[in-house]
Amino acid sequence: MNKHTFVIIGCGRIAQRHAEHIQNYGHLVAVCDIKRERADDLAKRYNCRAYYDLGELLTNEPDIEVVSICTPNYLHAPQTIQSLEVGKHVVCEKPMALSTRDCENMIFAAEKYHRRLFIVKQNRYNPPIQELKQAIENDKLGKILSVELNCFWNRNEAYYQDSDWKGILQKDGGTLFTQFSHFIDLILWLVGDITDVKVFRGNFLHKGLIEFEDSGVVALKFYNGALGSIHYTVNSYRKNMEGSITIFGEKGSVKIGGQYLNALEYDEIEGFHFSHTEVVNKANDYGFYQGSMSNHDKVYENVINVLDGQETIATNSIEGMKVVRVIEKIYSESKLENLSE
Repeated sequence: MNKHTFVIIGCGRIAQRHAEHIQNYGHLVAVCDIKRERADDLAKRYNCRAYYDLGELLTNEPDIEVVSICTPNYLHAPQTIQSLEVGKHVVCEKPMALSTRDCENMIFAAEKYHRRLFIVKQNRYNPPIQELKQAIENDKLGKILSVELNCFWNRNEAYYQDSDWKGILQKDGGTLFTQFSHFIDLILWLVGDITDVKVFRGNFLHKGLIEFEDSGVVALKFYNGALGSIHYTVNSYRKNMEGSITIFGEKGSVKIGGQYLNALEYDEIEGFHFSHTEVVNKANDYGFYQGSMSNHDKVYENVINVLDGQETIATNSIEGMKVVRVIEKIYSESKLENLSE
């Protein structure tokens, strides 16, 4: 069987993870980055061709099947649409885009050109999260009453100074887009859609570094009547502290935590116990900081199986858009001029 062919657009840190798993499941034909040294280095490492312009790559590589978008947030929508328009399937890193309208345009392009659009949400594959999802679907917790999401990470001065887009509102979008969109996805996936939000945000330690908040507290109401809260910050001292979801149901309570939602911390459920009790997997390691769970192998396994007609898309574009819509709603509830007070 011939391997499916891929190209990577954007050769930064997360592209290294994509390249590794593309080579395991498919064939990496080329990479592209406007920073020539990045493209050259990744191309040399994986013995593939380097490009410095997306249009040139798409013109010169007409036979490739899938474009993996690993560029800064603000480029996800235009580069996805450009790739779909020439008949390529797309794997798009989080966040899907920085506005619901951009997401809608991406979905429209995928439908118009009959191509697949995959959104990367690799935290869904964390074993305790998978087991929690199954427990909820099997009604082990009964009616969900309330949910608590905590995201306590560290992003220091060097993190933003090392980037030419992070911290810039129009390119980054905000802390919920860049750091914590995975976590928003999980509460929507586990509990359902949100009807109402109330928000407080502040920039305490990153004035002059970022154009938005470094911390926020959000109160939520879900369609199913459950209440929820999100407490997030990038001010955890020196290092990431916690990424956790706690769910209270009629028949049980459970907390999945650790630094990256990789550990079962508590389960008290009527007639049921989790089997995943050990810390599992590792985070994506970017040198002086760490990100979300490293489950990109599962993402690409799903891509291959979908293209072979064996599975459905694990995280589809509608789900990706829902995350963006909720983050937009959260941000619309608090004004930027209050962040410097």
